[in-house]
Amino acid sequence: MARSSFALPKSGENAGAAVRRAWEVAQSVPFGKQIMSRLVGRLAPYTGTIGATIMELEQGRSVVVLEDRHAVRNHLKCIHAVALVNLAELAGNTALAFSMPSDGRFIVAGLSIDYKKKARGRIIAEGVCPPILNNTRAEYAVHVTMRNDAGEVVATSILRTLVGPQR
Repeated sequence: MARSSFALPKSGENAGAAVRRAWEVAQSVPFGKQIMSRLVGRLAPYTGTIGATIMELEQGRSVVVLEDRHAVRNHLKCIHAVALVNLAELAGNTALAFSMPSDGRFIVAGLSIDYKKKARGRIIAEGVCPPILNNTRAEYAVHVTMRNDAGEVVATSILRTLVGPQR
């Protein structure tokens, strides 16, 4: 596969189309998921700071993994609350971007998160969004559940996301 296949969005291409194109390529090359995850981190630089990896991506759903390491920990030796917010946004936004029409765009208008227990070890975030049938301006609730390796819920989040037509 040519390197240009993993390029940033093409002129006139929305985030959803770029994510779908890059994910298709990621499935067919060694370390494709890691490369794609770093590409998303370049598109949204702050998101890239946690170093999470997109493991699954399909219509209406994503799975993103955050490895526990010193850079994302707090003084209590667990994953920092803001790293979990960042993970929630990544999981929710990738699910939504993959699922939206190619003539739409989106922005998170609000985000809530509930912390259930200290996040330690590898955290698996699952983002789920409702069907987005067109680019008509509307708000969608994107739900993210974050679990540790034992399957225990450590946090849940809801992203209020506005979808609308491209300018």
